[in-house]
This record gives sequence, C-alpha cells and structure tokens, in this order.
Amino acid sequence: MAIIKPFRGLRPPVSLVEKVESRPYDVLDSEEARAEAGDNEMSLYHIIKPEIDFPRGTSEYDERVYAKAAENFAKFQAKGWLVQDVEEKYYVYAQTMNNKTQFGLVVAASVEDYVNGVIKKHELTRRDKEEDRMRHVRVNNANIEPVFLAYPDNETIDRIVANITSQSPVYDFIAPIDGFRHRFWLVENAEDIQKITETFASIPYLYIADGHHRSAAAALVGVEKAKADPNHTGNEEYNFFMAVCFPASQLTILDYNRVVRDLNGRSETEFLKALEENFVVKDMGTAEYRPQRLHEFSLYLGGHWFSLVLKPGLADETSPIESLDVSISSRLILDQLFDIRDLRSDKRIDFVGGLRGLGELKRRVDSGEMKMALALYPVSMRQIMQIADSGNIMPPKATWFEPKLRSGLVIHKLD
Repeated sequence: MAIIKPFRGLRPPVSLVEKVESRPYDVLDSEEARAEAGDNEMSLYHIIKPEIDFPRGTSEYDERVYAKAAENFAKFQAKGWLVQDVEEKYYVYAQTMNNKTQFGLVVAASVEDYVNGVIKKHELTRRDKEEDRMRHVRVNNANIEPVFLAYPDNETIDRIVANITSQSPVYDFIAPIDGFRHRFWLVENAEDIQKITETFASIPYLYIADGHHRSAAAALVGVEKAKADPNHTGNEEYNFFMAVCFPASQLTILDYNRVVRDLNGRSETEFLKALEENFVVKDMGTAEYRPQRLHEFSLYLGGHWFSLVLKPGLADETSPIESLDVSISSRLILDQLFDIRDLRSDKRIDFVGGLRGLGELKRRVDSGEMKMALALYPVSMRQIMQIADSGNIMPPKATWFEPKLRSGLVIHKLD
C-alpha cells in the first residue's frame, strides 16, 4: 500500500511565483533556458539549468555547474525568493489545458515504495541520466522538481480535493510558452491531511507517468543517505521524495510520433507497396490526417497523408506490450522495412511529441530533413497501468503527457 506524508514545502511568495516558476529541466535545452530566463535572476532555471550562468558551450555536467546550482539555491532562500512553510502540508496543483483540468496532490512519496515496487515504473532509465539527477539532488539536498505519478481514481480523495479547490487558490497564473493555466492550494486542515494519508495507505500502487529519472535519482540518494546515517530510523525526510499524484482518469496522453530520414533504398511507390503486406493503405490526400483508433497509423510521404490500418491477426492482443501500436510500428515498419532496431541510438529516426502536432511532421518532411513521418494513436493510461502491473517496460518513446508540471511552485528539502 502507498505511503505518503505531508512536508514543509519551500515556495515562492505569491508576488514572485511567476518570476520563479519554469518549465521542467528536461523539456528544453540550455540555450532555450538561457533565452527564457533572460535577465530574470529569480528564474528557477538558475537552479535547474545553472549552465546558463556560464559562457555558452559550458557542459551542463561540469562540476562547476552543479556547484552553481547549490549556490543559487542558497541565494534564492537567503533573498526570500523561496520561503519554507512552517508546518507540514499537502498541496493541490491544478492544470488546465484546452478547457480540461486535472487536479493533483503534491506529496512526499516513499523511497521504500519505489524500491519495493509499490511505485511502479513503465520505462527504462539510463544510468548517465540517473547520475546527473542524483548529483543535482545531492548538491542541493532537495528535490527541486517533482515526479509525476498517477493513482487509481478514489472518491474520498476526489471529495477532499473538490472541497479544497472550491476556495481561492494561493497561486493562479497562465504560464508563458504553453499558455496553460496553473493553480495551487495549501492543504492545511489536520483532518484533511490525516484522511489523505490514510486513504493513500489503502491504494495498492502508484504509477510513474513522467519523471522516471527524477524518481530513480531521488530513491537512490535516499538509500545512500540511509546507509550513511548511523541513527537512521526510516522517518527522516530523505526517505521521501516530492511527487504530484493525479487520478489516472484525468490524465491526457498525446501521440508520440516518428520521422525517418530515408526509405532504406526504396522509392516511394516501392515503400507503399511493401506496407501493403501488413496494412490496408489508403491515400487520404493532402489535408492532415490523424489516426482515429488503435492499430491505425497516419503516414506522411511525398506531400500526401495515408491511412495505414493493421490487417487482422497481426497484433497479439493477449500481450500488453506486443499489442501496443508503438510495438507494432517498430516491428512491422521500422524494423522490417527500415532495419531500425534501436530507437534510442539510430540516427536515422527522430521523435515528435507533445503539442507540436501533425504540422510539425509535415514541416520536417517538406523541408527535406526527413523523408517520411508516422503518426500513432495515443497510448492510454489503462495500457500503461496494465504494462506496469505485468512487470513489463514500455518501448522507447511511447508516451507524452501534457501539460507538463511547472517547476518552482514547491520544493522538498531532504533535511
């Protein structure tokens, strides 16, 4: 069962929240962060992308960069740009995108739950990325950015959250870049706090939606600290990491699409003919065409959009992995026709996700950079949970959650 606890969050004053808050560290590069931060010394990018405080070209993995993160984190606290709450609290964080709102609880989740599999994963992590985030957690002694978790819908939690969010939020702003609304409430009532803790203790599993490297790093640092502490009890703050927990039904997963540089020696006509072995191929014309259902794909090639519908019997519906459209497209298109077997390392393929839409696929092909684009029907949260429950791992580049969590609304210190 899931162990969570309230915590004393470190937060910006209301008047400064829009100066401090930022996009997550892993959705933009160093130059984008440098441009977004501009001359704003309060931007969280100075902590989560501190290479922007060095000359262009400085590696984000330079020891000086991590040291700068800690220096800036201390500066933010000294100047009152981040202030720690006196009492332990939960927090409610609401995001509104395209008139749809999802309500998450900000909690301290258990390192032990991560280690023991109560918090379930669906993606592989890379050791180099884990080490980067571990160094960031160690040097700051804090979880600066949250992990994005999902949980099975629960009526008790829904009622508590609905009551809290009927009141005025502490933060309420429209974020630049994405244009989405972000609101934030404090959960200060002792009865609410106790009920939330008790209710989560009856929830068997939590699921990582986004932030696999952050959660792995936080858990590994927590284990390190426990081993190094001769007086370890299990109740120390380092035994927990910051997460935002959303009901599974509220989450939005967008398509995560592929673009390929060449046709592996085939002409366009030969490539379309080869696809007909496993798909019903239909020319949909020049207007953008999006897949309408599972096992249908959209192909953009030569200025036209094509519908590719998988022929019957070619998907193993008994397997939560093999029945995924990302698996089908990898096996019957990318592997069979392109000899692309490692999506993480092959330089002939790239990925387009999130809000960029089909227009970005068309642009990259029409520009001549890529030869063809493949759009997939989005994975569902139900599929992700089934895969995590079965102990399996999703194929690479399978999920894209929107909206992304804004960073800097609250921080969890490990002491």
